[in-house]
Amino acid sequence: MTTIPSFSLLAAGLAGALLLAACDSKPATQTDAAGNAGAAADTTATAVPTSAPFGKTTDGTEVQLFTLTNAHGLKAAISNYGGIVTSLLVPDKNGKLGEVVLGFDDVSGYQSAAYRKANPYFGAIIGRYGNRIKAGKFTIDGKAYQLGVNNGPNSLHGGKVGFDQKVWQAEPGTSANGQTLKLSYLSKDGEEGYPGNLRVTVVYTLTNDDALQIEYTATTDKATPVNLTNHAYFNLSHGTSKDILAHEVMLPADRYTVVDAELIPTGELKPVKGTPFDFTTPHAIGERIAQVPGGYDHNWALNGCKPVMCTAATVYDPASGRTMEVVTDQPGIQFYTGNFLDGSLKGKGGTQYVKHAGFCLETQHFPDAPNQAKFASTLLKPGETLSTTTSYRFGVRK
Repeated sequence: MTTIPSFSLLAAGLAGALLLAACDSKPATQTDAAGNAGAAADTTATAVPTSAPFGKTTDGTEVQLFTLTNAHGLKAAISNYGGIVTSLLVPDKNGKLGEVVLGFDDVSGYQSAAYRKANPYFGAIIGRYGNRIKAGKFTIDGKAYQLGVNNGPNSLHGGKVGFDQKVWQAEPGTSANGQTLKLSYLSKDGEEGYPGNLRVTVVYTLTNDDALQIEYTATTDKATPVNLTNHAYFNLSHGTSKDILAHEVMLPADRYTVVDAELIPTGELKPVKGTPFDFTTPHAIGERIAQVPGGYDHNWALNGCKPVMCTAATVYDPASGRTMEVVTDQPGIQFYTGNFLDGSLKGKGGTQYVKHAGFCLETQHFPDAPNQAKFASTLLKPGETLSTTTSYRFGVRK
């Protein structure tokens, strides 16, 4: 793998500049406890994130929920269980804060029988390998490896017990850009069949220009494929719509990866022009979804993002006026429209998560890259450091 330099503060500054230029949004207003809009704050939040008990895992391990707050009053709640973004409160066009991600009120929701059966990965860190690996098999230097399979005959999002189910070491803090939560985990040699001891660090920052920034870093002592991402489900409507079909999406990608019936890439990168996969101009999610069997669950090959930070997606919700822009240094993005949600899960406040209740925009390397010679390598070797950054920036359009 050609490693990506650590961007840190430089990435944040560049991302902010790109977003301010590209996004038709206005500064967020601050709301009081009653939800009334007020003038936007112009001071930097300096206090470290707060923490509170989030319950216990099935083996009795206590986990915590950390709440990050920025200068404009936006809030992100993140658990050290799975690194899950459980809540993200951002203002609408009237300045009222509202929930924009799917999730549960405590850790038991993420461990219930119904959740484990559906396995939607709400808000979690995904690893070692985001997306699918065909038959859970790959070869490194002539040696074959067999992963845990959990998606039919294939391995999905790290296998049977991926990073989404691990308790991470947590370190709340601050930076020049806003409050931070640093999460660390050691994935031991042989975990889920992967070679090498992989040390992973994920730093969440709720920036004072209204972005949730995620920085991933990893090192290994044996060559291993790595593809880290976050699996947040967004719904910018905050209760005004049960689904996301009216959200307007733009993806600056001229090609997408064609998949077979098991959603494994065939190796073909097909032009989006003239197909329902063409989001090079904004389209409502529901406008052409019926033309895609099963709904959108595909990887788009971004136009020139790797290794430069660039806009990977923009989303606009006409009902709330909220906007979201995704900036990344990754070569691809998985656009998933909650096709497998069926109403069996009830989240925060008893909200029923029906089909298309949320959408995901997972920045990534391509699915099944370890078995696809034409795709960019995801192999991380000893002595190398994987470093990649993705930001989700929020605004409003009135």
